[in-house]
Amino acid sequence: MVNTTIKTTKSQEIFAAAQNLMPGGVSSPVRAFKSVGGQPIVFDRVKGAYIWDVDSNQYIDYVGTWGPAICGHAHPEVISALHEALEKGTSFGAPSVLENVLAEMVIDAVPSIEMVRFVNSGTEACMAVLRLMRAFTNREKIIKFEGCYHGHADMFLVKAGSGVATLGLPDSPGVPKSATSSTLTAPFNDLEAVKALFEENRDQIAGVILEPVVGNAGFIPPDAGFLEGLRELTHEHGALLVFDEVMTGFRIAYGGAQEKFGITPDLTTLGKVIGGGLPVGAYGGRREIMSMIAPAGPVYQAGTLSGNPLAMTAGIKTLELLQKPGTYEYLDRITQKLSDGLLRIAQETGHAACGGQISAMFGLFFTSGPVHNYEDAKKSDTAKFGRFHRGMLERGVYLAPSQFEAGFTSLAHTEEDIEQTLAVAREVMSSL
Repeated sequence: MVNTTIKTTKSQEIFAAAQNLMPGGVSSPVRAFKSVGGQPIVFDRVKGAYIWDVDSNQYIDYVGTWGPAICGHAHPEVISALHEALEKGTSFGAPSVLENVLAEMVIDAVPSIEMVRFVNSGTEACMAVLRLMRAFTNREKIIKFEGCYHGHADMFLVKAGSGVATLGLPDSPGVPKSATSSTLTAPFNDLEAVKALFEENRDQIAGVILEPVVGNAGFIPPDAGFLEGLRELTHEHGALLVFDEVMTGFRIAYGGAQEKFGITPDLTTLGKVIGGGLPVGAYGGRREIMSMIAPAGPVYQAGTLSGNPLAMTAGIKTLELLQKPGTYEYLDRITQKLSDGLLRIAQETGHAACGGQISAMFGLFFTSGPVHNYEDAKKSDTAKFGRFHRGMLERGVYLAPSQFEAGFTSLAHTEEDIEQTLAVAREVMSSL
């Protein structure tokens, strides 16, 4: 373990108290640092590409609240718009014009979306889209991929990666077999396995849901032809194709993975970026499918805080910022510099590693690779990653506290931030 070089007295005191108040001391499992050792730092404030903890340590941040902070934390234009919106109230529970504005922006950007419904989280969006898939096809079974995470709803907690993998849980106690009996799984990037599932369950599969670029088993891109193959298979079998773009939406391209790869699914789930740092989710797709949602149709889904005016405001301003010329070129350039640099340093310091990036999303595995799926990802040296994570943290770089999470950059990250991160990485990897 790298020697501690930062003062964490207040963080330790606050986290110790938290463990008596909240399960594990956290509101979400991966925050607890169980897989990387040590205790989490307790945040005090964020700005741009940086974090300050309660002990006044500063860090370069590559988590970005798990993706939403693509423009940087507390962007002044987002904050200004929120101040103005706050004066009008924090919640309406009724229609507002802001919903129309953000809905139009999402529909204009995302190829598959002709109508959209706002919700409060990615989990909620995926729950709703599953119900809609089943209702539209009048079929019950779905296919998901090992290591893909679609929220913590019962029916998705099957080989779900992310926090489940980090904690070493196969699934979760409390999930009845009846909830997951219709959830079929296949390895990511394995078309033959998907074909076999369709053959074994003819006319029973409502659809296929996947992260088009996996971020919850670490960063895993689709192999050439994989997404195209899924599109063909679902068409052939009368099933729906659903892209969970909660992470990739507006991050790897303005129109998401479906724009990046030129594959249009039937339905899409969104979150993170479209809330600009506030809680939000959405799902959308073809008009004929979305018209089944209540009150237009019989499929029930509701939410008191859905379309919250503050979340809509932050989302609108964030998407406006992302439309500026050169945005995605810049994100791609700095993220490639970071990813290529980490891999080069690992090689030069004698560590087996693989990884990559697409636009503002990246990953690093401590394994020789290549990593095509969750089974490959699990071959990573998680103990080494834990030491690497702690070493980076001690030197002012905040990475996701799990080998099985993608990393994120933002428009606020500078070339100097990347260079400083790589210098720190060289120091840490040389000491592992």
